[in-house]
Formats: sequence, structure tokens, C-alpha cells
Amino acid sequence: MDGRGRFYDNIFIERLWRSMKYEEVYLYKHETVAALEKGVTRYVHFYNHERPHQSLGDCTPAEVYFSLKMLDRPLDRWI
Repeated sequence: MDGRGRFYDNIFIERLWRSMKYEEVYLYKHETVAALEKGVTRYVHFYNHERPHQSLGDCTPAEVYFSLKMLDRPLDRWI
């Protein structure tokens, strides 16, 4: 994490980890590591494909990513 502007990368991943902890890990008691892995996998899919994000105009990250990819536009507009 070095170089100009790299601290912005950390902001996004820290927010993801915070959301994951409060919306998945702390809410459900995972008995095994396999159950935890399954829960985290389910949450990541939910986070990217079902959960609307206010900063993305109430769209999901997948909707924004794939619509911009189809339009061949840079993702910098959303960051």
C-alpha cells in the first residue's frame, strides 16, 4: 500500500470488512470454519449483487460494474 492515492484503497476495503463483520460474522454463530467460509461467501455475493449502495445511487456494485463495462467507461467516476 504505497504510492500516491493508495490510502483510498484502504478506505473501501475497511468499509467492506466492517459491513461483513456487523452484517454476517457477529449476527450468526458459525460452528465450524467451513460454515464461516460458506457464510462469508454468501455475504460477498449478497454485498455485490443484491445489497444496494447509497454511494452508487442505490445500485449494486455488480450493476454499476457491468453497465460501465458494457459502455466501456472508466470506473473512476464512482470512486
